[in-house]
Amino acid sequence: MSATSISRLVLKSVYAAEVSEGAGAIVRRSIGSMSLKNLTPFLMLDHFRGQKGAGFPDHPHRGQATVTYMLEGSSRHEDSEGHKGLLQAGGVQWMCAGRGIIHAEMPVYEDGQPDPQGLQLWVDLPKQFKMVEPSYQELGREGIPSAFPNGPDGGVEVKIISGISHGVESPVRPLGGCWYFHIIFKNKGVMFQDLPAGWTSFIYIIKGSLIVGSSHGNQVANDKFHTLVLSNAHNETGVELSGNEDGTEIILASGEPLDQTVFQYGPFVMTTREEVQKTLLDYQMGTNGFEGAHTWKSEIGHL
Repeated sequence: MSATSISRLVLKSVYAAEVSEGAGAIVRRSIGSMSLKNLTPFLMLDHFRGQKGAGFPDHPHRGQATVTYMLEGSSRHEDSEGHKGLLQAGGVQWMCAGRGIIHAEMPVYEDGQPDPQGLQLWVDLPKQFKMVEPSYQELGREGIPSAFPNGPDGGVEVKIISGISHGVESPVRPLGGCWYFHIIFKNKGVMFQDLPAGWTSFIYIIKGSLIVGSSHGNQVANDKFHTLVLSNAHNETGVELSGNEDGTEIILASGEPLDQTVFQYGPFVMTTREEVQKTLLDYQMGTNGFEGAHTWKSEIGHL
């Protein structure tokens, strides 16, 4: 951390309570809940965990990107564009729904293996990209690069799902600005992560507890399952992070805010009421990106 590094601080802390979602799945939702509705460009953050027989069978999307990052276990996926596969722990699926896609996500339950759990983040698309052709990027654990801010034995590892950390860059290329990191603290390590000026940033604590901006005299510990919205003053160059317990793990995300309205109806996210109404009509009629809406059926969602 240089003398010119000034840390962002916590503006708001929201506990992610468990709710039911999909077909029997349990999620902890923070962004997108009544407590944290507007955080452009982020629309929703779910920390999901599997129960045997639960999942997310065939459902549509338009107007956003869905980012699924597996923490434990694995999940099968399949979509109407022909993509299918197995997303395993440490892997990410970055799906740009664009003008329309239908997909299924079904956790895999195996005797002797940990129950599937992971994170799904919805990122709003800039209005000029709302109706692009769908696109899809997937990286396994081995494809996600890591940075070690304090050296290989320095107690902190940054897994770079998208963006840049300490000179290391992810190959994922989102539409719109979005950096996304999984940070693991060993031996209560400390680090500073640069963030783009003006971008909206948040932290989600997966395990342990975290102190933000300790060099400013702040020693408040934030516990697991909390989402922390960070400040965004013009002179704040990034965020200083201190693991308050051995084994603390967090997600840090930063995105370019969008100067556009959000009209959302379930999995459809547009910028006007008329666009949402047109989306519902397109889905009903099977047109403009939803040609397979009433004929395509996944294999995994109907086992």
